Amino acid sequence: MSSDRNGVIRPWPLVDRRAFIGAAGLAGALSFWPMFAAVSAPLRYNLKPVELAPGAWMLVGADEAITRANGGAIANITILDTSEGAVVIDTGPSRRYGEELNSLARQLTGKPVVRALLTHFHPDHVFGCQSFGADTLAAPKGVIDGLKQSGEDFATAMYYLAGDWMRGTELVLPQMIVESGHEDIGDRRLRYLVLEGHTDSDLAVFDERSGILIAGDLAFLNRAPTTPHADLPAWHRSLAKLSELPISKLVPGHGPAETTPLALRQTEQWLRMLEERVGNAFERGLSMTESMDEPLPAWTEKIALARYEYERSVMHLFPKLEADRWPRVDQSN
Repeated sequence: MSSDRNGVIRPWPLVDRRAFIGAAGLAGALSFWPMFAAVSAPLRYNLKPVELAPGAWMLVGADEAITRANGGAIANITILDTSEGAVVIDTGPSRRYGEELNSLARQLTGKPVVRALLTHFHPDHVFGCQSFGADTLAAPKGVIDGLKQSGEDFATAMYYLAGDWMRGTELVLPQMIVESGHEDIGDRRLRYLVLEGHTDSDLAVFDERSGILIAGDLAFLNRAPTTPHADLPAWHRSLAKLSELPISKLVPGHGPAETTPLALRQTEQWLRMLEERVGNAFERGLSMTESMDEPLPAWTEKIALARYEYERSVMHLFPKLEADRWPRVDQSN
């Protein structure tokens, strides 16, 4: 993969990619391997907007892992109408998705997209970005840095997982850096909160006119959170900060929108459960495989992908526990 002067990250042809899978891409691809169903999906996402408030809509992602059946459309996307133009928050998993999103935003608002905000660097949220001009794309510096560092591995994994849905997809890096503070776009005032926890740079967007909080993947509802790049203590702090906002409606990164901060509370509950269960298994001397088989509390039965994401989180968190809690032989007396 290479990047040109316009910030376009160009993936290798699929035949070459097999020889160049990075560690993160390989781990992601293998974790999804049983889902490589040989299906021929219709290559249209048929996006269906759900109105949140006057001039605000969301596209609801599937409560699933990324597969060739869903084309990677698992993340929630938000569209806001302003007097200056449309604002989209996250751009979806592929060029094809981004094109449909761009067209839908123009259809709903009657205006072109003037800002496309990226909440973090995970591929289900960003690979539709090439359908928007680079000067329209905006993200925190940490998100842009994450795309530069991990875009190659993410592209490799996405091409394997979503197959033909990814045809022609190239990652365009944002040219506009978002910092915490306010931006007036037309008649809307957006408050940007640059936080961390789900990744090392997470953007939440609060629309002060409607009271809608677009939390990105800092919040999940009725779908188990993902943790491949998580810092759990930082995530707790970010959830506490978001809980202080006067929210009228909350759009999580995955799951339904609610008029309560339920997504924040449920995400917090899941993270506490992870820390307790995985930490306890580690202290009891269980292996990583044995830890994956630990029973989950009854309340998780209503959480989509609970067992699947718990097992993945064990793989993410165990090496961190080993690094933090096991003595280093090179520093022993």
